[in-house]
Amino acid sequence: MITTLAGAALLQPLAQAASRMVGPRGCLLTFHRAATPDLWERLPNRDFYLDIDFLDRFLAHLVAHRWDVVTVGEAIRRLGDEDDTSRYVNFSIDDCYRDTFELVAPLFRRHNLPLTLFVTTGIPDGTASIWPIGLEDVLLERDEVLLDGELTRLGTPEERRALYQRIAANWDGPEAPRHYAAFCAANNVDIKAMHWKHAITWEMLDALSRDPLIEIGAHTITHPRISSLTSEAAFAELEGARVRLNERLGLNVEHFAFPYGRAADAGPRDFALAREAGFLSAATTRKGLIRGGQDQFSLPRNTINGSHRSVAAMEMHLLGLTGIAARIAGRV
Repeated sequence: MITTLAGAALLQPLAQAASRMVGPRGCLLTFHRAATPDLWERLPNRDFYLDIDFLDRFLAHLVAHRWDVVTVGEAIRRLGDEDDTSRYVNFSIDDCYRDTFELVAPLFRRHNLPLTLFVTTGIPDGTASIWPIGLEDVLLERDEVLLDGELTRLGTPEERRALYQRIAANWDGPEAPRHYAAFCAANNVDIKAMHWKHAITWEMLDALSRDPLIEIGAHTITHPRISSLTSEAAFAELEGARVRLNERLGLNVEHFAFPYGRAADAGPRDFALAREAGFLSAATTRKGLIRGGQDQFSLPRNTINGSHRSVAAMEMHLLGLTGIAARIAGRV
């Protein structure tokens, strides 16, 4: 612990000096869920979550070091301003679950900072499968499960994480909801009740939509990999999510985020479809910074891994170093 703190203390002056050299820029950060520290330690898929106490510290750090925290709309405005010399960050949550309403939005409200929500409309509609969430819940709460006809005992958090990764990798793909349904049937799990245990509701989103600090964008209807769809099906996912949010919440949704969001998941055809669907911007999960001249329909965003609970790790995003590393490694 002392070594970690000492290392962080040494890195901060270096990061600040590097930041001055990098100059004005925007950094879009994204994550999916948040949990309290005690729960985070036990979660089978904990990298999918931010430790809410760490997020609290990181927000305080940004404010103390004079970063502007902005909406996507404001980031787009600054992109078009040739005289802008600011450093700014946007935080967005993809999908949106109950903890968005219960944990994350209240934290941003306490800091008086804006937050963007990219909503998968099938979640509050109850029509999208959230099988990774349900699988994780069962592996967290049960002492044993039936898996492929065999009884599997669940032990330490590490063992549960390893089992989650193995099952999720085996299920991943279009057939995942069917595998999950069979798993729930074998283990007497009520799929509907599990959905609403974790899903955000339209009532929650309605309350959030009236908060001046909350910006709501679209993240498709069913969370497909857009590049894998026909143009007609892809357009229906984009436009359908925008129309549903507008009608249900009385908004004019202007911004979109691609599910998965890497180079293989969304390309030039899909960026054009986002424009055609009526959006003003579209975000990916290709790491990097944004500056003037950036195409606003292929915005880079940096996904925060829940295990990176240090400000020093976040500084790597803010400096654009994770984007450089990802491009060198071919992970775009």
